Amino acid sequence: MGAVDLARRLIGATLLVRSAGGTIIETEAYARDDPASHSFRGPTARNASMFGPAGHAYVYRSYGIHLCLNVVARPGEAVLIRALDPTMGIQAMATRRNSAMLCNGPGRLTQALGIRPEDDGAPFDGTDLSITLSGDRPDLLVGPRIGISRAQDLPWRFGLAGAKGLSRPFPPQPG
Repeated sequence: MGAVDLARRLIGATLLVRSAGGTIIETEAYARDDPASHSFRGPTARNASMFGPAGHAYVYRSYGIHLCLNVVARPGEAVLIRALDPTMGIQAMATRRNSAMLCNGPGRLTQALGIRPEDDGAPFDGTDLSITLSGDRPDLLVGPRIGISRAQDLPWRFGLAGAKGLSRPFPPQPG
């Protein structure tokens, strides 16, 4: 499955990281031929996990500060988890964040969940990381990705319609 399809499919899924997690409410897709993607120029030591097997984590540091969690869709393609509706391990998340804003943004989400650099390349197999897809196909919001300088026009950001806790508002949706 390609990154765009996976990004859509992950909305409404349950993400757990060592007993803390909730419902994925916002994602962004990054493809192999996408100039905004870390994989665009090919494999490096930093992005090696993005070229690994599907269903594994690609964890990287953004701006030298925050970790970001991605799910590899297929080699060279991944989905950034941007926001989560927290439902499990909320006290642990609140302690890690020391803020009421737990999971509305990729940096906050990884801090709340306790994502570590060592999680890079780990499988979402239920050991430390797990994703359980929902049987439902929820109504999606669609818009451009955030915080990139290339391929800004691609509508590859997806959100759960009506969800509170998105990282940023989506543009008005077509009727």
